[in-house]
Order: sequence, then C-alpha cells, then structure tokens
Amino acid sequence: MSAANITVSTGNDTMSGSAPASADAATNAPPAGPAGPQVNEMELVYHISLLILALIALLFVFRIPSMVARFTRSTEWTKGHIFSSSARDSSPHIVHVTREKEGMGMGSSDDSHTYYNHGSQPQRIDGKGLPTEQNPPPHVSMCPAFLRGFAAELRTRVLPGYSVNQVICVLVYLASWIYPTFYKCNPLSEPVRTGWIGVAQLPFIFAFASKNNVIGPFLGMGYEKLNFMHRAAGLIMVVAINVHGMGYIMKWVIKGTFQESIADPSMYWGLIGLISCDILYFFSTEGWRNRAYNIFFASHVGGFSLLLAGTWQHFEVTHPWVWAAIGLYSFDSLCRWIKTRIHTAVIRPIPELGMTRIEIPQITGGWRAGQHVRIRVISSGMGVYGWAETHPFTIASAPGPEGMIVMVKKVGTWSTNLFNMAKFGNGEAGVGRNVTVMVEGPYGGPGVTLPSSHSAAVFVVGGSGITYALAGINELIQKDLRGESRTKIIELVWTVQDPSSLVPLVPQFSAMIQSSVFTPVRISVFYTRAVTGKFPFAKDFFHPRLSLAPGRPKLASILEATISKTTTGTSAGTRSGMMVAVCGPAALADDVVNQVGKIDPTRRDEVGGIEIVEDVFGW
Repeated sequence: MSAANITVSTGNDTMSGSAPASADAATNAPPAGPAGPQVNEMELVYHISLLILALIALLFVFRIPSMVARFTRSTEWTKGHIFSSSARDSSPHIVHVTREKEGMGMGSSDDSHTYYNHGSQPQRIDGKGLPTEQNPPPHVSMCPAFLRGFAAELRTRVLPGYSVNQVICVLVYLASWIYPTFYKCNPLSEPVRTGWIGVAQLPFIFAFASKNNVIGPFLGMGYEKLNFMHRAAGLIMVVAINVHGMGYIMKWVIKGTFQESIADPSMYWGLIGLISCDILYFFSTEGWRNRAYNIFFASHVGGFSLLLAGTWQHFEVTHPWVWAAIGLYSFDSLCRWIKTRIHTAVIRPIPELGMTRIEIPQITGGWRAGQHVRIRVISSGMGVYGWAETHPFTIASAPGPEGMIVMVKKVGTWSTNLFNMAKFGNGEAGVGRNVTVMVEGPYGGPGVTLPSSHSAAVFVVGGSGITYALAGINELIQKDLRGESRTKIIELVWTVQDPSSLVPLVPQFSAMIQSSVFTPVRISVFYTRAVTGKFPFAKDFFHPRLSLAPGRPKLASILEATISKTTTGTSAGTRSGMMVAVCGPAALADDVVNQVGKIDPTRRDEVGGIEIVEDVFGW
C-alpha cells in the first residue's frame, strides 16, 4: 500500500491528498504506464456509487404506489416508528340482533366484543349507538396482474434462504464494481484501483446494515431484509482491500524495500486497516455469528473502528468516504437512542413451550404487527455479561391497552437464564417476577404491505414463530371490528414438535376465534413427534375452528382451500388478493414460497394475486 492508494490522475499530472511523499515513497511508486488518457480513480468510483444510488431510486419508484396507499391512512403515519404509551380503544361496542324471533329487540355485550351468539347477526355501532361506516384501506398490488408470473419466478429459491430476486440484486451490485476494477486497469499490476473499490464500499456497508438505515424506508422494508446486500458489499470490500494491500506488499518485497516502505505512517496505517478487514471477515462467518455472538459483535465494533481509523490515516482523499460511513452510523445511533425505552416488565414462564413471556404494560402503541424489538434485561440474574446483551424478538401482541407482550424461546445461555428467573419468580415458583428491561424498536415488519387490504390472510408459522401470527391475527381482528379491513378469511397454520405446546395457548386461540365476529379465523395445529404418555387433550375438546393433527401440514391443499373460500364468499370485483405470511426457519419460508409458486396462475388471478411476507429466523 503506497501513496498510489489515493492517486488522482488528471492528464499526465499526479496529485496526492497526503503530505508530500518522501524520496523513498516516490521510489516505490508504481512505474508510469504507457502514454494515453489517464483515469481519475476517485471520480470513477464516485460515479459508480451514484449509479448504484440511481438503481435504488428506480426501485423506490416502483414502491411509490404501495407507499401512497399505506400513508393515505392517517394512523399509519405514527405506527411502526416510535413506541407510545397511549393506544386506541380496540374494542368497539357491538350489538347483536337476534334472528330466531322477530321483535325480541336487541341484546348487547356489556364488556367486550369477545362475546358472540351464533344465533345472532352482529353489527358495528359507534358510541352514539349508530351503525359505523366501513372504511377499509385501499389495496395496491405489489405488481401488475400481467407481471404476476414473472414475480413468482423472482421469488423462486435458488439457494437456501436466497431467492432469484436477491441473487439478481447481488449480481448487479457485483457487476457494478467489477467494471471499474478492470476498466483500463490490470488490478494485479495496478492495485491502486482496488484500493478505491474497497474504500467506496464503506458507506454502502453501513447503509445496508444499520437498524435505522436510509435505504430501507425508501424500499419499504426493514434492515433485516437488506442484510444480504450488507454481506455482499462487505465481501467485495474484503477482496478489494486484500488485492490492493497484497499487490503493494509483493512489489515492495520483490524490490527489497518492504521495511522502508512500511515505515511510512500512511503505509502502516493502511496495513492496520487491511488486518482489521480480515479480522472482520473471519469473525463474521456463520459459525461465529450463531455460536459466539458476543465475539462476533466485539470484533465488528473493534474491527470497523480500526478500519475507519486506518483508512482515515492512510490518505487524506479517503476522508469523504469515511465521513459518509461515520455519518450513517451516527444517524443510526441517534435514532436508536430515541427509540429506546426503559421500563419495569413482568416475566412469566411457559414451560410447555419452553418460552418466557415478557409483559411491558407501559408500552401500548406505536408498532405494527410483525415488527420486532431488541431487549436487554438489566438484572444480575442474567449472568456476568448477560445483563449487557441485547437480543431481537418479534412482538407477540397487537397495539392495545394491555401493553406489549414478547415471548422468548429458551435456546441459549441468555434465554435460559431469563427462563429460570421467570420460573422461580421472587422466590416462589411459577409466580413470575418484575425486572427492568431496555426496549429498543420497533423494527422490521411488513413494510409497505397492508395486511388488512387483502381479501384473505394465511399465516404459516413454526415453533416460536407463533408470536408473529398472534400479533398479526389480533391486529386484523381489531381492524375488522372497526370496519377498517377488507379481510374476509383468516387461516393460521402452526407446526410444533409436541402437541402439549398448544396447552398454554388454547385460551388465547379460543378468544381469537370468538373475537372474529365478522371474519372467521380458523386455526390448524400440527405436531411432528409421536406422543408419549397421556394425550394432553380430551376428545371433542376444541372449538370447531381449532384443530390438532399429527404430521406436517399439506400447504398446497390449505392454500387452495383458502382461495376457494375467498372466491366463493366475495365477488370478483371486490377481491383484493391473498397475503401469505410465514415466520420460522429458512427451510419453512423456502417451502412456503415454493408452494405458492406452484399455484395455478388462473387460481392466483381469481383471488386477485398472492403476496408473500417473510420473517425468517437467523441472519
């Protein structure tokens, strides 16, 4: 790495953004190439960066109709961004008009909408006793009808967890940087170019990774949906910086001037940046991310700090790119501080599910169903370092007076410590206990998708993914009760290992079914392990719309049945598509996407198109 790293050529003149180079540095500069037009390295990568931003802006243009449809609802402006302590009353008074005997008058439910008489015709009324006007949200399909087949092909999985659409995005991004790498340049003999390619990745790496990034809102998606681009930009940076650094090191070694060259401050800072970059890559691999998150996190913080410092000290002309990365990180940090709340929560164990229920009654609104939060439990019971760890979890409740509910599955040291704290409570088993929590969010969610704008909604979840469905279905029920939903069919498909997992959720499932006065909710639970001992439920125990069966769900049949019910119960002019939401491991999401892709195009068009919303475990 030499002064050539910041070379800016204009005509036959060479300018350096650092202090005047020493005689040794001048001696170590690469030999001049053949006479001809010179390439301004800095301007080249700058214009490629502008090209990528233009492509992102083009994607934003396609999202505008969906964004307009969402934000025509005034309530959407305040949801999904910052938590609040006030929530709209989600339980309107409902009057039931009895059918069996005319003239019997009207009977009303005194406490809430959960009461439902099957021999009555429910009506929505306002506080004055007058029927409320229905105000469903506008529906804008994610793609025109003639492109639905093409969109289905783009969703096809080519690798586990990666769709054709994602692969195309990565290839376009990669091609955008391969071109300047070889344009009038041999990167092996002229490694200055790859140095600029690596530096140019810094703003994109931070933009694609930060929780409050500036790209996600324009594309209508959460930061977690852009993580694959963060990895692509990071890999390009690692390769480019290594080609750049090793290229100059080899030149110095061949000339026998390595010690003299590396003694220059700008050179050894460049070497520090190179080593930091390789450390970042090594500790960012899947094994470290999944098995030693604290090491991964510490290496990311330390590695990027040294990388930015090394780049800054390497040469002055790199400062604009470093400033851009620092600015993006600072903006994210400020937003995270604004989005953070500290409250006292109640934690309770759910042994049948191996989960801990966290209740935060002080936070009652501000999120959308499907979003997640990052939680830190400030307690010595979490272990030596556990109190300082922050973990993401999907919100398991819809906004309402009861507050926020989060359910944490026991899978590691942190979550096991939390479960044990809840299990023994304040010295008494099963009671639960109060703890101080730091809650940051909300993040992610359905983006520009309006679940309540679809005629049908199918939730396919696995294991702890049930939290996603609980929030989503409850929000749809609330909106339907207020006359703010187009959804007429709601299906939940939950796959668990043991049927006893259903025990603690039977009351909540029953309440959801009873609450769905105008839009029927059907819940199908499947268990994949043989039952040992006594079966946890008696025969005919369940509500007619709640079923439990062994084996794995036949998704193709369930999707087809939902389409049939939707097309039968609604007229062609009023159908606004079907939303299929999936939450679980990547394998489950891949299976759902593949099954949706196999649906007959005619049936897909009859229902008004099918939109998939994914929330996948892992990262």
